[in-house]
Amino acid sequence: MKKKLRITAIILLIFNGISALGGGAGLIFDPSGESMQMPLDLLKHSPFNNFLIPGIILLTFNGLLSFLIAFFAVRRNRFYPQLTILQGIILVGWLSVQIVMIRDFYAPLHAPYFMVGLGMIVVGSFLMKTKD
Repeated sequence: MKKKLRITAIILLIFNGISALGGGAGLIFDPSGESMQMPLDLLKHSPFNNFLIPGIILLTFNGLLSFLIAFFAVRRNRFYPQLTILQGIILVGWLSVQIVMIRDFYAPLHAPYFMVGLGMIVVGSFLMKTKD
């Protein structure tokens, strides 16, 4: 059981990491958002004038951190269950702040990633309770 949970955590973390690296890099390289079909108007209720800072945050805290935690899970670091939960909380928090700032819930994008974040929280919680 624990092996299946660990593999699920790794899959969720890598999926999130790949998505966040791609999205974050896209926003960093084109802070206008045009290349990703994201108008700057989305940021009118946020403290940002362009997508550079959100891109850096996305790439760092959802991209790179997900890969680091996945590495810890592969290596069976004793803290990977807690770190998986942390990454789920970061993802759900990121999405929640994003929705508040853009004042829109875009279900085709937000709903699946909320599920990924909640999945990390649930899987990490089960991993903490499951014996080897």
